[in-house]
Amino acid sequence: MANNGGRWHAYVVLLPGSVSLWPEYDWYRDAPVPTLTERAQVLAALGYEIAPGAEWEWTEASDVYDDPSSPVRLIATVTVQAMPEVTA
Repeated sequence: MANNGGRWHAYVVLLPGSVSLWPEYDWYRDAPVPTLTERAQVLAALGYEIAPGAEWEWTEASDVYDDPSSPVRLIATVTVQAMPEVTA
């Protein structure tokens, strides 16, 4: 999940594979940060859930490396797993 120009963008990285095939979702707002519940709901809608014992980790990344005046992007990561398929 990343904050990218006024919106929060969630995506599931699938390796190996093309970025164009990654499941994704956008919250078209800059604030507030999507809640844990909102993130879990989006992951479920994409067919994933947070892996047991995994926790969200936050990182800052600058648009321009080594420039303290550069805008900062917030990036959050968590390990996920595909949700089990329900069979009737």
